Amino acid sequence: MTRRELLALLATLPWVAGCGSALGDGRVPLRLAHWGGAGADGEFDRLVRRLRQEFEAANPDLDLRPEGIPGSQEYVSKLLLSHVAGAMPDVVTLDASSAAAFIENGTLRDLAPFAEKDPAFDWGEYFPNVVDVARRGDRVYAVPIDFTPMVVYLNRRLFREAGAALPEPGWDFDRFLAAARATTRGDVFGFEFANWMPGWVMFLWNNGGDVLTSDGLRASGALDSEECVGAVQFLADLVLRHRVAPSLSQVAAMGVDLFATGRAAMKVSGHWNLIALQASPGIDLDDVMVLELPTNLARGVTVMYQAGLAIGASCRHPDAAWRYVRWFTGRNVQERYNASGIAVSARVDVEDAKLQAVRGGSAAAEQRTETFRRVVPTARPPWGARVEGYDIVEREGQGAMDAVLKNGVPVREALQAAAARIDAAVARR
Repeated sequence: MTRRELLALLATLPWVAGCGSALGDGRVPLRLAHWGGAGADGEFDRLVRRLRQEFEAANPDLDLRPEGIPGSQEYVSKLLLSHVAGAMPDVVTLDASSAAAFIENGTLRDLAPFAEKDPAFDWGEYFPNVVDVARRGDRVYAVPIDFTPMVVYLNRRLFREAGAALPEPGWDFDRFLAAARATTRGDVFGFEFANWMPGWVMFLWNNGGDVLTSDGLRASGALDSEECVGAVQFLADLVLRHRVAPSLSQVAAMGVDLFATGRAAMKVSGHWNLIALQASPGIDLDDVMVLELPTNLARGVTVMYQAGLAIGASCRHPDAAWRYVRWFTGRNVQERYNASGIAVSARVDVEDAKLQAVRGGSAAAEQRTETFRRVVPTARPPWGARVEGYDIVEREGQGAMDAVLKNGVPVREALQAAAARIDAAVARR
């Protein structure tokens, strides 16, 4: 969203809440922006509320005021609007996929000076490439909370029943296809494909391609490259030629998670998928393993979807906000926060403890924990961490895949058209 669009939206609103000032009882209010509706009441939401209550009990001079905003695009637009209005929340949950929209528009404070003055804080306690998502030179705009690399989930039971060998780390596209073929039989598919570009863009990377040129300014010459054409053709062939993945219409008609119900042997997803699988009667977690994405490169790569805590540029009580950021990203809180299994902790010590705890227990849990840890150094940020308005790329990428899978448009033609539309949209900004 451009500044002109933000100002136009601002003009339509009768009132925008301002930044908090000291309360009548002397407490300082801290507004906390996060994803999700205000009425969310799942187990994870209750955990976060308990943690915040614990912080308030230890910091009676502060009053936390959480503000849930549902929807990723709504979250970005509303926060940018609040910045223009001078009413940005004090602490903001920053998503790597849209980080550039905030960092490049001066909406956040540089946290490096706060860290330098805090003798108990050490950037070295966090995975370096996770911290780098919000780094710009010497400036760092968020302390990471958690993240997930994308991996391939496998149902070992379906491999056993098909008499197929389990894939091993270091596999390539050909071996991925072989595994999908070997496990496709009856009403079981070898792979569950979803046309969600954040979940398949890594196949482009692992074939040597990318969606934008290295400067992030153009899609032409990148998205329509031979490497990307080859990767998208590979994915399309899984559905249209080899029939090892269901068509998009079949997936919609079935209306279920095929992997979770034991009807797909493989699926690409993040760490959060374990939460759903724990509650699914169609699969046993002891049969679930994860592997790095297949790659045609000497060294594979995955994507890192990350969240961190940032402080708004207009925050009136930045030291109090840092106190909260520092507390919430500390080891004690993060061990409890990440116990849900929704993501990988950004703290090395928390992940070290997690790995130690699973050893000697469930072999499947140990394999999954070790694999997620192993792929961390290969995880790169999504383009949205560096390029404003990246959502247009994801919309056009999904549209191109739809054109191929639903309408039979040749892959090269679909990608060239998508790249041209992206370039035109970027030129208008």
